[in-house]
Amino acid sequence: MTIIRIEDPADARIAAFRDIRERDLTGRQGLFIAEGEVVLRMLGSPASRCRPVAVLLAESRLEAQSEALAGLPATVPVHIAAQAVLDGIAGFHLHRGILALGEKPAPLAADALLAATAPDAVIVAASEIGNHDNMGGIFRNAAAFGAAGVMLDARCCDPFYRKAIRVSVGAVLRTPMVTGLSGVAMVEALERHGFEVIALTPSATEDLSAIAGRGRRAILLGPEGPGLPRALIDRCRGARIPMSGGFDSLNVATAGAVALYHLTR
Repeated sequence: MTIIRIEDPADARIAAFRDIRERDLTGRQGLFIAEGEVVLRMLGSPASRCRPVAVLLAESRLEAQSEALAGLPATVPVHIAAQAVLDGIAGFHLHRGILALGEKPAPLAADALLAATAPDAVIVAASEIGNHDNMGGIFRNAAAFGAAGVMLDARCCDPFYRKAIRVSVGAVLRTPMVTGLSGVAMVEALERHGFEVIALTPSATEDLSAIAGRGRRAILLGPEGPGLPRALIDRCRGARIPMSGGFDSLNVATAGAVALYHLTR
C-alpha cells in the first residue's frame, strides 16, 4: 500500500476529508465518508458493493489497522496524520481516528433487484425515514436477518450519510438497495414481482404473528410519529405488533427487526 504522511490540514491531497460534518449535509457527488474499524473492514471486503477510494488514519492507528488495510486494493492511498492534524482536517475531535472515502455503487433499478430475488425472499421497504440512526438500524437488521434488499422512497434520508453507515456497522455498503421512487411506485414494483407488501402500523386489525407461510414478502416501514400515509397502508396488508398496557409505539428499526425475525425464521 502507499502510505502518505500529512502534516498540514490544508493539504490538497486530503481535501475530500476536510470539514466532514458540513460536507455530510451537502453531499459528495457520488462519494461518501465511512468511519471506524468495522466499516473500514467492510469497505475492503468482497461483500462490499462500494469502491474504496482513499483512507485517512491517525498515525497511532496504522499498525493496528494493517489487516483491514491489507483488504484494500494496492492502488488505494493511505494517508496518516498526527491526531491534532487529523482533528484539524475533520473539523472536530475524531476519537476513532479512522476515516475512509468510498464511491457509491451504481444505482439499481427496482425491477433488476426484485426479479433476481428468491421465491421466499423478504425485502425491507421504507417511506419517509428521516433519522439517520433509524436508517442505519434498518440496514443492520436487513443484513442480520437475510433480507434480499432494501427499498427507500425519495423522502428517505441518505443511507450513505456517515452516521447511518456507522450505525449499520457497514451493512449499508453491502446491501442491494433501490432509492428515489415514490411510496406508491415502490409498492407497485413489489406487487409486480409477486411480493405481498405488509405495512407495519398500530392501526391494523391483524397481528403480525398471524401471518404464516412463505413466499415473496416485503415489510413496509414508515416514520415514527406520523407513521405511513393512510393511502399507502390501504394498498397493502396491514399488520401490527401487539404491545402491553395500551402502548402502541416501537422505534421503527426495532419494529422492522421484529417483523424480519417473524418472516424469515
